[in-house]
Amino acid sequence: MAQLMVMLDTTVVNVALPAIQTDLDVSQADLTWALNGYLISYGSLLLVAGRLGDLIGRRRLFLGGIVVFTAASIACALAGSVPTLVAARFVQGVGGAFASSSVLAIIVAEFVDPAERGRAIGRYMLVSIGGGSVGLLLGGILTQALDWHWIFVINIPIGVAALVGGALLLDRRSGGDGGQPRGRVDVTGAVLVTVALLVGIYAIVRAADVGWTSATTLGTGALALVLLALFAGWEARISDPMIPPRVLRQRSLIAGSAVRAVMAAGMYGYFFFGTLYLQQVLGFDAIATGVAFLPQTAVVAAMSLGLAAWLTARLGPHRVLIGGMVIMLVGLLLFVGAGIGTAYAPRMLLVTVLLGLGGGAAFVPLTTLALADVPPRDAGLASGIVNLSMQISAAIGLAVFGTVAAGRSESLARTGHSPAEALVGGNRLGLLVACGCVAAGIVLAAALLRPRRQAPAGGDVEAGEAAPAGDAASAAPGVT
Repeated sequence: MAQLMVMLDTTVVNVALPAIQTDLDVSQADLTWALNGYLISYGSLLLVAGRLGDLIGRRRLFLGGIVVFTAASIACALAGSVPTLVAARFVQGVGGAFASSSVLAIIVAEFVDPAERGRAIGRYMLVSIGGGSVGLLLGGILTQALDWHWIFVINIPIGVAALVGGALLLDRRSGGDGGQPRGRVDVTGAVLVTVALLVGIYAIVRAADVGWTSATTLGTGALALVLLALFAGWEARISDPMIPPRVLRQRSLIAGSAVRAVMAAGMYGYFFFGTLYLQQVLGFDAIATGVAFLPQTAVVAAMSLGLAAWLTARLGPHRVLIGGMVIMLVGLLLFVGAGIGTAYAPRMLLVTVLLGLGGGAAFVPLTTLALADVPPRDAGLASGIVNLSMQISAAIGLAVFGTVAAGRSESLARTGHSPAEALVGGNRLGLLVACGCVAAGIVLAAALLRPRRQAPAGGDVEAGEAAPAGDAASAAPGVT
């Protein structure tokens, strides 16, 4: 329920932006901060929130994050001006970071059996991927049938249910508040890395508006790098760093996060350009756009509720991961070929199904591989790294996709193409960049997440898919 609430908020606002702009009488540039305010605070706090959960208790941080998120949702629903809405959205991002960073950490700590953990991560990925599609549909229905304020009201009953359920059902010992190692909170390191991420994400989200080579982008980007360097220097000097070196030595975690980053960028590109294409080329309204994405959610549900685990058990996580990303790439390439006269069915329907099939197949084994070697004491920090990789890639991806597509569309418009033709041409170039991201993910996964070979008792190494890279639970003493 908590993850659903957070994921709904990443897309539910998108379809309501025109209504908010008309009601509050603001410019498009000012209105984007209703999205950027949430993105900046959420992304910049994921790492620190994950580590805080390891130190002070994940259950406590989880419940506190839900309270903050729900209270901020009430403030968003009552907002009568853009400054109030942006401030409330910023606070929402804080609560979302605290809650969502704890969700995956609690799953890793609670489910130590590989099969059970795989099933639990499948449910988690169903909500994480499908929640975006549901948010588009729900946002359109609430905005058209009632009012844009109701897109935030819907968070209140979900938040209350998550809060009550978490308080009653989460074990204080294994779920978060007890039985965990305590340590000193590295306040200086936490401040440095949070401010560095905040400044860096701000530079990324502003780059699409002011340009990648502008003084604002270059200056804030340089400041973020300086702060990260100061953070690294500080961490090397203290005995109890916020990011222990043992976590960064987890090869499967770092490699899995890198693959997840580029793969997620491709998925976000699909949502971004898919929404533009359906609404501005095919003329779909907000509700029809949400319905058009539902086949993806249905396929993701089928994959996450058992089919992905079944395939992984028989083929191995590495093969399922690579196969899923290849299917995603095929779907994106099929989208590249869509034009002005292309109807939703069959091409776009097939694109939606392929993205659901590929994403549902790839994200579950990828997340399982990335977190397989992580000890329970570091589950929160590892969760923060996994989530941060996806958030940063989304910010960079959307900024790059938008910039590339807009530049191509402007170029086509100047040469006499119609607005629709210019839009489609820009979308195609942006989608090709998204395809490149998924293709890079396939290469990285093939190179960095290859299954380890298991040596039999005699010492000879056998070929085949023995223990997956990073799968400590299935590794035997003979694993190289």
